[in-house]
Amino acid sequence: MCPNYRSARIALASICVLALTAGLTGCAGDPGPPPTHTFEEVAPGVYFIVGTGSIFVQSNAMLVLSDEDALVVDSHVTPAAARALLASIAEVTDKPVTHLVNTHYHFDHAHGNQAFPEDTAIVGHEFTRAMLMTDVMSQPTASIFTGNIPNQIAAMKEEADAMEDGEEKDQALNEIRVQEAHYVAIGETDPTPPSVTLTSRMTIHRTYEGRDRPIELLHLGRGHTGGDVVVLLPNERVVFTGDLVLAGAAYIGDAYVDEWLDTLDRFEELEFDLILPGHGPTFSDMAQVDALRQFLSDFWNQASAAHGQGLSPEEAIAKIEWQGFLAAAPDALKIHCVQTAYSRMDADGDPENSDSA
Repeated sequence: MCPNYRSARIALASICVLALTAGLTGCAGDPGPPPTHTFEEVAPGVYFIVGTGSIFVQSNAMLVLSDEDALVVDSHVTPAAARALLASIAEVTDKPVTHLVNTHYHFDHAHGNQAFPEDTAIVGHEFTRAMLMTDVMSQPTASIFTGNIPNQIAAMKEEADAMEDGEEKDQALNEIRVQEAHYVAIGETDPTPPSVTLTSRMTIHRTYEGRDRPIELLHLGRGHTGGDVVVLLPNERVVFTGDLVLAGAAYIGDAYVDEWLDTLDRFEELEFDLILPGHGPTFSDMAQVDALRQFLSDFWNQASAAHGQGLSPEEAIAKIEWQGFLAAAPDALKIHCVQTAYSRMDADGDPENSDSA
């Protein structure tokens, strides 16, 4: 069972700070832009951070306070989103953010790195550093997701145009503005790699309110990427998992699906009560992890059958029963998922460093 900690959500980011973040001036007489984040205190001084939708952040984050400083896990999808994150954090604490942990290299978790102060230690797996030192934005995962945004905006506009004036249409138009602003923000991105790396584990030793608060960074094996890191707070029995452990389906375009199940075995050996995932709400029901296992097994078995039949990735995507968000994903993304799985089956190297990645 989860500890009975205070979990009221705190609407954050003052009007003035957010106005400055958005490039506006003044506060008097103007309600200002809405908060960009909510913070859920899942243990004393430990916050699960979720975007409100007023800007595009795409992934969750975590804030861990200590007596002397603060640590953040994951930096969102763009520098603009990361700046809003930092402005929101400043409304929670005046402690300096000295560490930023990247759970993995994917754009939606690490492309805000450059917005953090220069003296912030960015920590991640060696694989994450290696990937963020390449032209990662031109690789399929980032390029397909990013390249599809104009089509998404066009579809959103067409749907909004067909709506009657009213609250629903206003909401749709606001979502369009958020997505358009996100597409502009992508142009600022300069992928910034970790400056401190680990291979298997690292512990950052801190205290909070006079009590030990070790922060354990663990690479349990390859899975969602080649360098996934989970952040375990053993005393609080809380673990932030990035995209290695989600409730049910997960993105598999750069995955080591054949190794992911073994990595999940090692994950389940950890002692925790609450999972903070990279996407979606917190959960403690391990049936959600079983659902992820089933998803991975189903995909691997179907991709293996297609591979054995000599089907091309383009042919295979019609045979696979896609689950989760992948069911509605563009064919290019599905093809990349199959190409990556095939590269693992052929044992011709790491998927991120192959010709298809």
